[in-house]
Order: sequence, then structure tokens, then C-alpha cells
Amino acid sequence: MQEPKIEFPCDYPIKVIGTSSPDFLATVLAVVQKYDPTMALDKTKERVSREGKYTSVTLLFWATGESQLKVMFTELKQCGDVHMVL
Repeated sequence: MQEPKIEFPCDYPIKVIGTSSPDFLATVLAVVQKYDPTMALDKTKERVSREGKYTSVTLLFWATGESQLKVMFTELKQCGDVHMVL
């Protein structure tokens, strides 16, 4: 059975997990806003782990295609504090 394909353009949720730092959220938003300058910040959630070591950022942005996602995911993964992009 084939996985269902995403129909672009669409609102696309992602979660970025990394080491907590004062600039983590700003770093993630700076990258994502290059690919969607209209991204609504009110749809962004930041959560710090219980012991404060890790932070996850969940956001919704306007995805235009698979190539955009691949390039953005690669750029996010190259950020020093980012461990995972889902």
C-alpha cells in the first residue's frame, strides 16, 4: 500500500527539538520564516523539558512543495542546537 501523498500547497505542521538556549526559538523561527514569511506566530508552541535541558518548538507553516520541505529541514538540522526535525 502506498502512503498518501500530501497535496501542496497546504498548512504543514513541524516539530523541532533541540538543546535549550535563549536563542533556540528565534533561530528556528528565523529559518522557517525564510520559507514562509507569513507564518503566524500565534500557531507556534514552545515547550521546555521537565529538567530544562531540551526545548521543542511546534509550528504550522505554509508548505509549497516537497523540495521546500527538504531544503528547510536540512537547514534546520544544520543549526547547532537542533537535534531533530519532525
